Amino acid sequence: MAATGLCATYQILAKHLVHGDIRPGEEIGIRADQMLVQDGTGTMVFLHLSKLGKPRLKGKLSICYVDHNTLGEGPENADDHRFLRSSCKALGVHFSRPGNGIGHQIHLERFSAPGQLLLGADSHVTTLGGAGMLAIGTGGLELAVSITGAPHYFVCPAVTRITLTGKLKPWCAAKDVILYIIGELASRNNVGTALEYAGPGVKTLTVTQRATITNMGAELGVTTSLFPTDDKTRAYLTSQGRTKQYKRVQADKDAEYADELAVDLTKIVPMVALPHSPERVATVREAAGIEVHQVAVGSCTNGFFDDLAKVALMLRGHRISPDLNMLVAPATRQVMNTLLARGYIKHFIDAGARIGESVCGFCIGHGHAPASDSVSVRTSNRNYQGRCGTLDARVYLVSPETAAATALRGVLTDPRDLKRAVVRLTLPRKYPIDDSLIVPPVKKKKKTEIKRGPNIIDPPVAGRLPQFVRGEAILKLGDHISTDHILPAGHFLKFRSNIEEYAWRTFKGVDPTFVRRAKDNQQDELANIIIAGNGYGEGSSREHAAMCPMVLGVRVIIAKSFERIHVSNLINHGVVPLTFMDDRAYDQIDQGDDLELPWIATELKRSSLVTVRSHEKDYEVKVKHGLNRRQVEILLAGGLRNYVAT
Repeated sequence: MAATGLCATYQILAKHLVHGDIRPGEEIGIRADQMLVQDGTGTMVFLHLSKLGKPRLKGKLSICYVDHNTLGEGPENADDHRFLRSSCKALGVHFSRPGNGIGHQIHLERFSAPGQLLLGADSHVTTLGGAGMLAIGTGGLELAVSITGAPHYFVCPAVTRITLTGKLKPWCAAKDVILYIIGELASRNNVGTALEYAGPGVKTLTVTQRATITNMGAELGVTTSLFPTDDKTRAYLTSQGRTKQYKRVQADKDAEYADELAVDLTKIVPMVALPHSPERVATVREAAGIEVHQVAVGSCTNGFFDDLAKVALMLRGHRISPDLNMLVAPATRQVMNTLLARGYIKHFIDAGARIGESVCGFCIGHGHAPASDSVSVRTSNRNYQGRCGTLDARVYLVSPETAAATALRGVLTDPRDLKRAVVRLTLPRKYPIDDSLIVPPVKKKKKTEIKRGPNIIDPPVAGRLPQFVRGEAILKLGDHISTDHILPAGHFLKFRSNIEEYAWRTFKGVDPTFVRRAKDNQQDELANIIIAGNGYGEGSSREHAAMCPMVLGVRVIIAKSFERIHVSNLINHGVVPLTFMDDRAYDQIDQGDDLELPWIATELKRSSLVTVRSHEKDYEVKVKHGLNRRQVEILLAGGLRNYVAT
């Protein structure tokens, strides 16, 4: 497709297109320039690869970051790291060692390339859009198939232009911008949408501010987010010693968009996401005064040097409130070294804050869980119930400036209300560059033993989809069930390489009886069918949230709507995603109902409608699917791995 009259998103997609046409709603196949995994998803990616065949990585940059499973509460995490490193060595993949930092930010620092396309087994790879790189999150099995050389298929998104004007006022931050945008767009169905930023306000934002904004596009469920490139992009790449990577990325002047949103940066004020969703947005002043017990600063959203430097300068010469604990976790080793060189780490320590490791950590509930029935104010991107590691804690999401003001006052505080002089910060012209913890592929490949620990088990595969599905509506759920609800991370991350073991934690915080009841149905040869509301599967890209229910006999999920990556994961692991046609059908089915889908295989192939009926309660409803022929064939085969093997 010619690039004339295209938005920047479509320009990049067109250059990587191998199947289909660039039209919103059409399935397209692309090949990427770069591929990214992290340790939480990477073990499955490499285990899938061992069953799929040899990877074809010639000319491609592939990298695995260790940033999730780092606490080492037993040998499982270290075993995973050893497995990942040996797999990377055997397959020609870069390996970022533990301690180097969070993958999204390291990648922005060291590998971001404007105009290129990245696929990553993590929903927050969209961070790279801040540097003009198109980055799309995938499931682990999808990425493994792409690494073998096959195209990656997804629905071409409709693109919404976000036009930025003006300039942020003092004490207002990029985090406040994206929280405001989330508040504006949350009521829409954003699946199948991409965000592209434009307007004179773009030039007032640094690359790291842009990256904060594109990072949290994931919380809207959009496919990706993209900023154009300019002198700020070139300056950032130069500060990383990578000026040659700069490339102009701009929409054509006559580019058309599916929708538009105008945002005047001068009107942005400090914002907060209230418990338990990033979409519950308010101004800080509307929620101010809430007693806070923990403040945590960092994560791939706000762990950049400028984020933490501003916090350090706000804390300088002061002590945090004696009634709370404060954690500061620089996102990367580079950020840590830059803070050390400028003496900012001392400001944190003198103020009474704790220094955390450069990992995902508190954001995913892997350490630093807050106290029971307490309030935690964080600069991370998600605050789903229980994600922090404490089921009854209440997490508020804010900017670094608001977090610092809150730490000083002990209550949720708008930083403007401190009535202090504005913090002035000069960004480094050159960051300290040290890639010694990134292990590159060996030039002369030798046979390498891939080392597995006892907790690293081959992933299970679903059988072919039967013609007739008979089972129970084992669980009925409401709206916004995230992958954290389906399968908690935190303490249980160490089981990511062992699906059978991890499955025992499925819906642990939602219904502790779920696993036992699911296994009872399996013994009775009944399928388990889940009923859900809007936004089922939002949040993380973790394919485990599809795999673990699958091994517990979940073969069908009927929801009002699904999130993009999760619906792909369900299809790829042999679980049928179906959608209610109206609320009446959702209301009619109760938890515990006997259900059967008597012609499911035939109906998937021949129609957009599927029959669901209950003999005991004597009702029949029609549900729908939006699956294309390829997706139906994948489901009939019992998942993507079976489909690829045929």
